[in-house]
Amino acid sequence: MEREAMEFDVVIVGAGPAGLSAACRIMQLAAEKEQEITVCVVEKGSEVGAHTLSGAVLEPRALAELFPDWQERGAPLNTEVKEDKFFLYTSGKGAIKLPNFFIPKPTHNDGNYIVSMGNVCRWMAEQAEALGVEVYPGFAASEVLFHEDGRVKGIATGDMGVSAAGEHKDSYTQGMELHARYTLFAEGCRGHLGKQLIEKFGLDADSDPQHYGLGIKEIWQIDPDKHDEGLVIHGLGWPLQESGSTGGAFLYHAENNQVYIGLITDLNYSNPHVSPFEEFQRWKTHPETTKYLEGGERISYGARALAKGGINSLPKMHFPGGLLIGCDAGTLNSVKIKGNHTAMKSGMLAAESVVEALAKGDEAAADLETYATNVEQSWLYDELYTTRNFSGFMHKFGWLIGSAMIWIDQNIFGGKMPFTLRDEKPDYAVMKPAAESKKIDYPKPDNKITFDRLTSVFLSNTNHEEDQPCHLTLRDDSVPIGVNLPTWDEPAQRYCPAGVYEVIEDSNGPRFQINGQNCVHCKTCDIKDPSQNIVWVTPEGLGGPNYPNM
Repeated sequence: MEREAMEFDVVIVGAGPAGLSAACRIMQLAAEKEQEITVCVVEKGSEVGAHTLSGAVLEPRALAELFPDWQERGAPLNTEVKEDKFFLYTSGKGAIKLPNFFIPKPTHNDGNYIVSMGNVCRWMAEQAEALGVEVYPGFAASEVLFHEDGRVKGIATGDMGVSAAGEHKDSYTQGMELHARYTLFAEGCRGHLGKQLIEKFGLDADSDPQHYGLGIKEIWQIDPDKHDEGLVIHGLGWPLQESGSTGGAFLYHAENNQVYIGLITDLNYSNPHVSPFEEFQRWKTHPETTKYLEGGERISYGARALAKGGINSLPKMHFPGGLLIGCDAGTLNSVKIKGNHTAMKSGMLAAESVVEALAKGDEAAADLETYATNVEQSWLYDELYTTRNFSGFMHKFGWLIGSAMIWIDQNIFGGKMPFTLRDEKPDYAVMKPAAESKKIDYPKPDNKITFDRLTSVFLSNTNHEEDQPCHLTLRDDSVPIGVNLPTWDEPAQRYCPAGVYEVIEDSNGPRFQINGQNCVHCKTCDIKDPSQNIVWVTPEGLGGPNYPNM
């Protein structure tokens, strides 16, 4: 059957900070120039913010450019950072508090806010709708549509009510086509349509492979006597360095006696026995962490991959008929440990190119090359350029020497060292065979400070319609048991933070089981599988986590 189609000037995939900033800025510029522009934003989550997970300490620079009166508008930036602390965890009990002098300058958080980005995005969606943007949550963009000449034509939303066997159920609803003169892809890190576009148009031909981290986060309600609203804590070292991994921890004292805690594990680790989830649980047992958590209650859990390669890994962001923006391209500033303000700025710059092109008429509906110029002339480019060596330092020299080099680069040279470190090996390709790697004996959870995966996934409110095609697809069904298990002890059992992948032993030998209902859409499997055999595609709309205030 031919799908129903709707026509817009601009379709935006993803109601995160990049997509919503683009939508708002398009409508602002349209009003200034008295242009009639129709904009539609589709979001696969059940509501705006349902799939948004970030630390988060927000630098309000881009927000203030987009809405100079954001405070009067009631933006949910309620907790200004009042103090920074940075720890070097030397062991499971030891820690050194580093003086501010030893912290890279961009890491300081003066003037920033501890926020729930889910709530910030909900507020931004309200601003977008007030400006005339049509926002449709619960609709998953499953397919890129193309014109005959190869230009992007728009997207199609996924069918609903298809059984696991591929048959139409009584609830079947066909997806719709959303056609646009320009389509902006703002799916977040490792967007599955963005990944296809990068490959189709060769957008990464001149860039390093993207590099990633896995961020695992919990929200705790803690004893008011232990709460210090506005305190921001970052740390590195233990436990990750024991397994040869890199990354860092955070603990943010938000409002309402809550703390946001998490661990980011760089996905370039080589030991297949590493479990980022278990590393996070271990970090929570450190005295500098437990002193806040003891007597508290864990109220939310989630996980999400983040793109941390910086400008060296940034693909070309424009192509015929559309743009990649935000973390779909990889605009996060790794030194600042922040990607929300850069994602917002990328969306605003995209809006300028789109509105200019629409004003010129249909003949301009091709490749928005002006976007590259807009980015290069902005503070976004300056930020990414001066932090370009972060991944190179950390990956080539390890966490200790790498951190020292980053300090020298940022505090002495201002990010302008006369060289650029390249890191051309993809994260999945560094995995060593299990037989050559140290096994790790992770402690059992105590169900007070540390927990198991399934208990954690329950707190993410993750839900998928069970009778639907599995959205975690395998290129070759034989690889997990035939290749990954004997070579790497099938690391999917450990890198997934949601217990999606299991190796089950039965009378017929080992078999690979995928528990797709548990998936929190973090994308780690699509990134880290050493055989690159797992391909994440979007499930039915409304599926996945439902984060209330992550």
